[in-house]
Amino acid sequence: MQKMIVSAMRMLVYFILAVLCASLAGSVIQSQFNLVAISALGAPVPVPVWLATTLEDLAGFAPLYAAMMAVSLLLALPVAALALRLLTPAQRSTWQLPVYALAGALGICAAFLAANAAAPMPTLIAATRSVAGTLAMMLSGALGGWVFARLHTLDQ
Repeated sequence: MQKMIVSAMRMLVYFILAVLCASLAGSVIQSQFNLVAISALGAPVPVPVWLATTLEDLAGFAPLYAAMMAVSLLLALPVAALALRLLTPAQRSTWQLPVYALAGALGICAAFLAANAAAPMPTLIAATRSVAGTLAMMLSGALGGWVFARLHTLDQ
């Protein structure tokens, strides 16, 4: 029983670390896409403003994105685990990291689609207005899935 509790606590820590890494990365990605869009309009964005805006987004946007990421990974990671059960143990060790990364990417993409369908504006997160921005933001979900899987494999 105690071993199960310790194992569950480890998984919780891995999950929290995955969400933290993914939400920080996603916040930075989102900031950069927005700043590039502002620059493309002809507005000058000096480096100090660029850095300050990125830091402000880490404080302001990252918590919202962390909630989104937590929900998406909470749904996506068990699906990845179930998919891996269909493989042999040798195949699992080969495919674990990419399957969890793919699950994280697809999970956050589904969250974007759901949020955009529910939001009154065309897109909730500006960076997801383009295919390139959506794919870049999906990388943060992939990072979250990868971090979770990597920490889990170190445990085995």
